[in-house]
Amino acid sequence: MPFPLGNTAALLSAPGPPGSLSQVLLPCLPTDCCQPCCACVGCTRRCVCVSAAALLVLAAIAAVVALVVVLGLPPRTPGWSPEASSNNRTGFLCDDRVTCVPASQVCNRIRNCRNGEDEQEKLCDDLPSNLPGYLVFRCSNPMYWIYADQRCNGMNDCGDCSDEMESLAACPPCGSEWWRCTPVLYEYCTCIPKRLCRDSIQDCASWSDEYICKP
Repeated sequence: MPFPLGNTAALLSAPGPPGSLSQVLLPCLPTDCCQPCCACVGCTRRCVCVSAAALLVLAAIAAVVALVVVLGLPPRTPGWSPEASSNNRTGFLCDDRVTCVPASQVCNRIRNCRNGEDEQEKLCDDLPSNLPGYLVFRCSNPMYWIYADQRCNGMNDCGDCSDEMESLAACPPCGSEWWRCTPVLYEYCTCIPKRLCRDSIQDCASWSDEYICKP
């Protein structure tokens, strides 16, 4: 009776008692080793070795995954990853990877991070050159800069309102708590807080803050 190719053993008839067949297990060819049924002579040991090696590899992978889960991923470079602070502005990420310090509180001589990395010398000894770019806004005058979270805050921090101009700072329109006009006061640029409306003090050149705006 013919056997299909790839079988791990071949059974041949051999002389025996009348009416019976003796089955002889023959060695496999090299190409037959480690097939799904590996029972041929001289092949079993090799299959056992390959199976053991595969188990060791799987065990190593499982150990690495377990370590990552238990210990967490390797920490990122301290403080050099952009992160949104609680008021949705770009900030400085502390070593604990949880605390995010607003840009304007970095290098202010107050330790806001637990380990004080927001005041470390490599950041603060040459401002703003050593600060990450996402913490800095460059004014239209290249001699001046402000912290990134001071951009579009309604105040004239650059001195020429370039930090509040749509063309350079890409600021959104005035919010509901602001009144848009041409302010007189130097500290504002294109909007004033509505709390200054109708306070008997001219803040807009058009006097709209006293005759049109409602607090």
